[in-house]
Amino acid sequence: MTPALGALHNRHVLTLPNEPSAVRLSRETAEQALAEWGIGLRQHAVDVALLILGELVTNCVRHAAELSPQIMVMYAASGQHLSFAVHDRDPHQPSLHRTGGTGGGLGMVAELTRQLGGTAVVHGDAEGKSIAITLPL
Repeated sequence: MTPALGALHNRHVLTLPNEPSAVRLSRETAEQALAEWGIGLRQHAVDVALLILGELVTNCVRHAAELSPQIMVMYAASGQHLSFAVHDRDPHQPSLHRTGGTGGGLGMVAELTRQLGGTAVVHGDAEGKSIAITLPL
């Protein structure tokens, strides 16, 4: 079982405007936070995590901008786990197991997460949804 985002020692929250630059800013902030927390950026799990993070934020920009003018990205880590969640205010809760035939999107996110032994979960509430990823380091 993987720890909840809030249970990990190091945490950071970033709120961004829901626009294309959010993808780059979320990845840069993740890299800075990981470096500050002493987590090497050249680890395979970190490379995959940054790819997944970019895909999740891209999905917010493409699909949730009308209902969610801002995106919140939460980062957390411990010595053994890296977690992040992307939250938007669009109530639609997508399936993590559909690829749409393209080999990308949330199906890719779920498959990469599974390959690394992590978890991917969609959480919805009255304020929108979050997609949370936890990966072992």
